[in-house]
Amino acid sequence: MSVAVANEPAPSLRIHSPANGSFVGEVLIDTPESVRAAVERARRAQPAWGARSIAERCAVMLKVRQAILEHTDEIVENAAKENGKPRHEGLLHEVMTQLELISYFAAESERILAPEPIPLRLLKHRASYIHFQPRGVCAIISPWNFPNHMGFGGAAMALFAGNSVIVKPSEFTPLSAQILRRIYVEAGIPEGCIQVVNGYGDVGAALIDAGVDFVEFTGSVGTGKKVAQMCGERLIPCVLELGGKAPALVMDDADLSRSLNAVLWGGYANAGQVCASIERLVVHEKVYDRFVPALVEKVKALRVGDASASSDVDVGPLVNQRQLDIVSRLVDDAVARGARVACGGHRIEGPGLFYAPTVLLDCTPEMEILNKETFGPVVPVMKVGSEAEAILEANRSHLGLLAYVFTKSGARGRRIAEQIRAGTVMVNDVIATAAAAETPWGGVKQSGIGVAHSDLGLRHMCEARHVNYDATPWLSRELWWYPYEAKSLPVLRRMLHALYGRGLNRLFPKG
Repeated sequence: MSVAVANEPAPSLRIHSPANGSFVGEVLIDTPESVRAAVERARRAQPAWGARSIAERCAVMLKVRQAILEHTDEIVENAAKENGKPRHEGLLHEVMTQLELISYFAAESERILAPEPIPLRLLKHRASYIHFQPRGVCAIISPWNFPNHMGFGGAAMALFAGNSVIVKPSEFTPLSAQILRRIYVEAGIPEGCIQVVNGYGDVGAALIDAGVDFVEFTGSVGTGKKVAQMCGERLIPCVLELGGKAPALVMDDADLSRSLNAVLWGGYANAGQVCASIERLVVHEKVYDRFVPALVEKVKALRVGDASASSDVDVGPLVNQRQLDIVSRLVDDAVARGARVACGGHRIEGPGLFYAPTVLLDCTPEMEILNKETFGPVVPVMKVGSEAEAILEANRSHLGLLAYVFTKSGARGRRIAEQIRAGTVMVNDVIATAAAAETPWGGVKQSGIGVAHSDLGLRHMCEARHVNYDATPWLSRELWWYPYEAKSLPVLRRMLHALYGRGLNRLFPKG
């Protein structure tokens, strides 16, 4: 079964449910010409939108928020069919996160984008400030795991900043973007300012090549490098979020009840198809024998099924056959290298792309499943004997998006967190900052460049322009202007000693 067949030169993307194979809908595939036309429409529409005051843009975006709220059921049902998401996850991960992001930036955009004065240390007779102006046309190339939250979270921020925006959704989840785009336009966003183009990777490449002014990409490291290369050749600023291999460190003083529940959700939410999923569970040997068997029992109790048919589902399907094959191969490789399957470890027979929620024990660093992003309902477990060993394992990966630390000591948790190379480290919780629009979302190492969300993310969607002006306009000339005269050199030397020497007495030396 396949959700979209990349090898067929069909004029449309036909979307089938990953849970049962039923036809869900289709969209036309864009051509390079239609992509360029979309960029041209966006460029024509942007100046009028960007000329509106921030308060006016925020008022329209609040109408968008209300419209999303009113269409909650439509968004959730589509997510269950197109993406296989349990309705709880569609409601919380795809709807609530958008409502919260819009609420935050509607309240804070005027503050975030207000001109920022720069206190000048030397040029006291002048003044400077930074003002933030829209970049123009923003491209959001979004993934299939959170097509609403990630695709239109970036779109909303671009609009708050005064840009027009074009969303290129994954070829596996284009229907979500069609719904959200319609909602945005009906709520009052100009049609040219919010557009969607559909297709495979070549359509994303065509979008970058069409002359956009900013790119936000979420996806694999390999594709992210290609996007970065294209942006670099065209000097287009970009933000790249390229996935993670998040470790969860359960220390010897952890609250085991909270840790168990957090690891369960952090490892298997969205069938493990989250860039922030727990993909390495590192457990201190002092609590290992209590923690791991209890986790296995909780994982066995998870209900796997078709969310479009029932709301009593915890874990849905993998989104496509390729991802199911990747998960199967990584688990099989780990078992061949000595890992033990505590539960799961196999595909679920029948319709749909389901993999049984899996816990792997006795995992070692040479196993691929501890080094490559799994993106499935699998948690590999390692036992460590010390805090230092746990930190070493956390930092071993080439990826560094999120990490988690579980300990009853707040001071210890923060101390460990500050030693882990990850864009975000959470203490005694998992994933949740993805819904906190005020916090930055981004990684280090090969997990990406730049951040989404937060004040920084909104400002990055603007050009930061510097203005310097005369605070004392009565001066006829500056000291360093022409003409250069020999008699001024001693004065300049004394001025340098006064400013940067050890004492003001250098200004008037004896003798």
